[in-house]
Amino acid sequence: MGVPLVIQLHNFERKVLHDSLVRHHGRINEVMQESAPTVWAALPVQGKDLVYARVEADIPNVVEKMVRDFQSIIGTEAREQFQGRHNKLPDYITACVGGGSNAMGLFFPFLDDPEVKIIGVEAGGKGVNEKMEHCASLTGGRPGVLHGNRTYLLQDDDGQILEGFSISAGLDYPGIGPEHAWLHDIGRAEYVSITDKEALGAFQLSCALEGIIPALEPSHALAHVMKIAPDLPKDHIIVMNMCGRGDKDIFAVAQHLGFDMG
Repeated sequence: MGVPLVIQLHNFERKVLHDSLVRHHGRINEVMQESAPTVWAALPVQGKDLVYARVEADIPNVVEKMVRDFQSIIGTEAREQFQGRHNKLPDYITACVGGGSNAMGLFFPFLDDPEVKIIGVEAGGKGVNEKMEHCASLTGGRPGVLHGNRTYLLQDDDGQILEGFSISAGLDYPGIGPEHAWLHDIGRAEYVSITDKEALGAFQLSCALEGIIPALEPSHALAHVMKIAPDLPKDHIIVMNMCGRGDKDIFAVAQHLGFDMG
């Protein structure tokens, strides 16, 4: 179409790998060299030089609905394929939640099926407590306003937004999409948190047993599956959204596990 494309990479540890990958796809005019460690820190960087369209479930209407509806192909296909194979709906569906786009994509087609239990998994960082070293807005935050939304946020007593913490750059954001806040408040979905340590354990288990290198984001959801599955009936089936691959995270994982990758 002849439209210039500029990509801004917001996490330095992933930057070298992403820069190489996106350039191989061609038609990329520029990869911005300024970097920020998290989604939250990247927003002022992106706003300085260009009109910015952030595709996430935690931005104001009507974009939030567009994100949900486009992403809902995930849940629509999961529903059709599951019914075709098992002739019923899953007992549980679960996904990691940062801003919430991948989770809402899975959840939305199942919202009117009360027999399907819905679980969103937030980034618990170093633990959900008063130190706020996490990014669990629903399980460890309170209502406030950010980026045109009233939702659950990490904030201090004066309403100033806190940065939070997570090993996963994709979940490292101090808010959550308002539709997730609504599902939380009406009790349709349950929201829990998983720590960095638990997510790393799930990452390693997936690599060892399945040969699948998951992104750190869905490793949080996988860690919660590992928690609840042993106590469920053997005929119960959980659908988990493995929403990203982990080659982008190998340097961060190696650093946290104490491996030297040169």
